[in-house]
Amino acid sequence: MVRKNSVILFGTFLFVSWNAVLVLLLWNRDPGDVVQDVLKMADAFEAELGRQKDILLQIKNQKLLFLRRPSNLSRLAPPPPAPVATVIPILVMACNRVTVRRCLDKLLQYRPSEALYPIIVSQDCGHEDTAAVIQSYGEKVTHLRQPDLGDVPVRPEHKKFQGYYKISRHYHWALSQVFRTLGHEAVVIVEDDLEVAPDFFEYFRALQPMLQSDPSLWCVSAWNDNGRDGYVDPGKPSLLYRTDFFPGLGWMMLRQLWDELEPKWPSAFWDDWMRQPDQRKNRACIRPEISRTITFGRQGVSLGQFFDKYLKFIRLNSEFVPFTKIDLSYLKEETYRVNFEKEVYSAPLVSYEDVKQGKLKGPGPFRLQYSSKDSFKTMAKNLGVMEDLKSGVPRAGYRGVVSFISRGQRVYLAPPPGWTQYDPTWS
Repeated sequence: MVRKNSVILFGTFLFVSWNAVLVLLLWNRDPGDVVQDVLKMADAFEAELGRQKDILLQIKNQKLLFLRRPSNLSRLAPPPPAPVATVIPILVMACNRVTVRRCLDKLLQYRPSEALYPIIVSQDCGHEDTAAVIQSYGEKVTHLRQPDLGDVPVRPEHKKFQGYYKISRHYHWALSQVFRTLGHEAVVIVEDDLEVAPDFFEYFRALQPMLQSDPSLWCVSAWNDNGRDGYVDPGKPSLLYRTDFFPGLGWMMLRQLWDELEPKWPSAFWDDWMRQPDQRKNRACIRPEISRTITFGRQGVSLGQFFDKYLKFIRLNSEFVPFTKIDLSYLKEETYRVNFEKEVYSAPLVSYEDVKQGKLKGPGPFRLQYSSKDSFKTMAKNLGVMEDLKSGVPRAGYRGVVSFISRGQRVYLAPPPGWTQYDPTWS
């Protein structure tokens, strides 16, 4: 309707204008001359209208042709951008070990991309010899220095734990630098006494999307607490597990988790704090059958706790596994839980004596059942499995089950069928 009214107004305007021109021309002129002039003007006007009509018809035809061929738009539009890979920095927590060189050398040797895996070394302690080693790498690494080197105020009975307070303060500062100052979305944290496996970067790259999309996960770890030689299957370097125990020792977290943890970060013993129910919230981590890190640092704040008995015997994976090309959907919570429980509780129940004396018959797996904290600790200790519990969760455990190899056969140290939850008083 609006368009029709516009045409009527335009026509009226032309009519009035034409007659006004005629009046001006007829005023005080010879009638014969006037008639000739009017006829010439009418011809010119008609010709101009014809040209304008042709132009409008061409525009209309081109518009219709374009609308009938929508593929033209797709041909002209640029192709969609390729997905941008997440940058996963490696945060090396350093203090006063000049042997940080061993850690950095392996990271640089196996790093597939400088852009995707920037190496950030955060140094506490102010130890200048260690600082010199870090700075010798030049632009290959970013060297950050924790500015607050003073003692942390603690209760008198906690003075002997001053080192643990400083470590927790350092972690808080370093993670804030990574997520707040540098703006990264994820990070892999290693200590200065860890050596990494050849597929260390491949492992974390493959699992980052799952960590991002699965709210039942809160970390990915390169570490198996029971990963000593003889306790893992060397023929299954690609085997991965879910675990309810926070392993640490080379682990990946996302910025969203730091948003959650930063406001309540503890003043000391941050790793055990992570293992408490209020932090874990029934979430799991991914961990490997064969560790992708080993520790070579016997001396430290923990005074070599567990090192001589367990840690120095951890097996480091040497075979590159192309995790990014493997279907890892079996690790999704519901699928994994159902399949894992089926395998564990369909395995034949065996006695502790048969396991200890190597009398198991058949290829396995086998199930060894514990019924209390004390029975778990006794069997684990005597079988060479780490026996300590944190808030009721055994190291490397999933739904109370600890998987390990004994004399070449798979054994599941498991609670009775029908397990529902951990008892935080087990410690």
